[in-house]
Amino acid sequence: MKVSESLSSPTQLTSATAVMRGDAVPTVVAVTSQELTAPTDELIRARAFAEPLLANETLGTGENILAHADAVAAILRSIGGSQAMQAACYLVYACEHLNKPYEVIAKAFGENFAHLAVETTKLVHVQRVSRAAEKSAQLHDDPKLQTENVRKMLLAFSRDLRVVMLRLASRLQTLRHYAASKRPVPQALARESLSVFAPLANRLGIWQIKWEMEDLAFRFLEPDTYKHIASLLDAKRTQREAGMQQLRLELQAQLVAKGIAATVQGRPKHIYSIVRKMRGKSLDFDRVFDIRALRVVVPDVASCYEALAWVHERFTPVHEEYDDYIAKPKNNGYQSLHTVVRDTAGLPIEIQIRTQAMHDHAESGVAAHWAYKEAGAKGYAGVSANSDYDAKIAVLRQLLAWERDISGSAQQQDKALFDDRIYVLTPDAAIVELPQGATPIDFAYTVHTNLGHRCRGAKIDGAMVPLNTVLQNGQTVEINAIKEGGPSRDWLNTDLGYLVSPRAKAKVRAWFNALILHENVAKGREAVEKLLQREGKTAMKLDDLASQLGFKSAEGLFEVVGKDEYSLRNIETLLNPPEPALTPDEIVLLKKSRGHAPQSPSSVLVVGMDSLLTQLARCCKPAPPDAINGFVTRGKGVSIHRHDCSNFKELVHRDPGRVIEVRWGQHKLGESSVYPVDVAIEAHDRQGLLRDISEVFAKEKMNVIGVQTQSIKGTAWMTFTVEVSDSGLLQRVLMQVSNVRGVDSARRR
Repeated sequence: MKVSESLSSPTQLTSATAVMRGDAVPTVVAVTSQELTAPTDELIRARAFAEPLLANETLGTGENILAHADAVAAILRSIGGSQAMQAACYLVYACEHLNKPYEVIAKAFGENFAHLAVETTKLVHVQRVSRAAEKSAQLHDDPKLQTENVRKMLLAFSRDLRVVMLRLASRLQTLRHYAASKRPVPQALARESLSVFAPLANRLGIWQIKWEMEDLAFRFLEPDTYKHIASLLDAKRTQREAGMQQLRLELQAQLVAKGIAATVQGRPKHIYSIVRKMRGKSLDFDRVFDIRALRVVVPDVASCYEALAWVHERFTPVHEEYDDYIAKPKNNGYQSLHTVVRDTAGLPIEIQIRTQAMHDHAESGVAAHWAYKEAGAKGYAGVSANSDYDAKIAVLRQLLAWERDISGSAQQQDKALFDDRIYVLTPDAAIVELPQGATPIDFAYTVHTNLGHRCRGAKIDGAMVPLNTVLQNGQTVEINAIKEGGPSRDWLNTDLGYLVSPRAKAKVRAWFNALILHENVAKGREAVEKLLQREGKTAMKLDDLASQLGFKSAEGLFEVVGKDEYSLRNIETLLNPPEPALTPDEIVLLKKSRGHAPQSPSSVLVVGMDSLLTQLARCCKPAPPDAINGFVTRGKGVSIHRHDCSNFKELVHRDPGRVIEVRWGQHKLGESSVYPVDVAIEAHDRQGLLRDISEVFAKEKMNVIGVQTQSIKGTAWMTFTVEVSDSGLLQRVLMQVSNVRGVDSARRR
């Protein structure tokens, strides 16, 4: 392709006319300088400024950059773009060849041009990186979600909607270039064009870009299907077009003769639209009714229905293919009558009937409805949002005028299509949606909760920044994280500005709540295990204990105990359940015990009874000469407790009638008895502590029959069960144990 020497030189463009007509191969037409009516000074200056920088440069597609810019300017002109906007496209491509593009362009053309050029260049770079990442399979997100994020980013990337317009025109020209040069098309580029750019053009109401882009992208993605449909269209194109032209003229003349001021137009059918309808409705090509289609434009609504009645009289209607979008408009405000009829040869024809206002809205009303809806209650570019149709049209006109005077007010420049969202990139070019004002920490939590917890630093576009830096659209964010760790409480301080996203704030609060829970569980575990040591129940499984108390797990029990919401008395009651009521035989036993106390052969005498079964209580382990009391149990005789035993006091409180008087018996000469006694020791844990304490008991010839130890945070709790013949001798031994290095206390339990 020859590079044009000036703005007035012809630039070769690939037309989509043939594609829209149904031709298999697009033709090439020339756009000359005469078609660029009276170019303004800024347009001439912009091209002259860019020409030395771009004339010998090529894009990754192989297209000369200056020729590409010329073609983009022509596309913008064809869709109504101002000459100021056409001038901007040259500056966009010049940006990458300037050291300080913003400063240079601002000085030569003004800050508004500089902003538009730099923002558009940034978006070009983001899209290029994103496609490269997709090609190398670096994107881990759902492709559909990624496509949606690309579309959103296109809309919210800049506070100037002209950036999106420039990208649409540039993408269309890129597709035209591939079609004309017959070079292989990157599949990622074609898919992005079909799934992102074409729907965007559709939503903005730029139909000519939408149809052409869809057909070109589809041609590159499914060339065989495209050629097949194109050949079907082309096979009878001449005959079909001749017949449709004759029918159009006849229909218009007959409507006028009926007193209906109608304009009848042909409506081309596009290949991608035909394929989509065939697939969506599972139709053969011959059953796609609207390949032959006409559009009737009349002055008012009444004329619409008059024309419809006449068409149904003139032709045979296909009743199931009738839609009244005037009585029931589509969601985007589209209104029209759609009907399918058969001509005298039995061939189907789709006919659309609408007023001129409906036609204008059909051509651009989607953009108006969409922009109005996205702008919300505040409206857009100074137009308040209400239900008035004229207000929507005013919004539409402001959107599609693209500010013909590019030096518009700063207030208009500050308007954004999405006021509350921004879109940034991961290092792998995945797009992340964030609320306006978000920080790198918000970004980290959006990517992954654990990354947010471990975040300690961030880079934006390769430069280190503070963690409360506000992110901007299109920036690449990289998080520096430690291997393990958690968030800072400062992040929840709104005055410091570390977090904006409600989701991120919730994640930080959840982390600290989990930390408090962990501390409560540890505290509760310690309290429960100490209680089990005192009760001599350390062998009991903690999960079984929790289940018996009505908790799903031991963790649940520990949590409420650690929060002081559950009394340890409940656990003591479970471990030492109240004794059942006395049986009649046991009542008689108690009455007999009020008499004399004969000598008993056992070591404990029950006053008033001889040779009665007795057992030493395990909770207090009494030994002579401890003061003792008896309590009549159910089926186990009399349990012997120390007088100061807490369990005995609880039993007396519950059922004082079951207390019975007991005393130690006297041993015969030469006989000796030993009694198990628990000794509780608290000490600073150290190596050799257990050995040193055991040596004290061994030196005093006390047999150790049981040891239980536990160490928590450097403190050791030990319970020794030793056999003694006289508890009075135990105090001397405990004094020696207290003198062992590290022992804080030693006492009898």
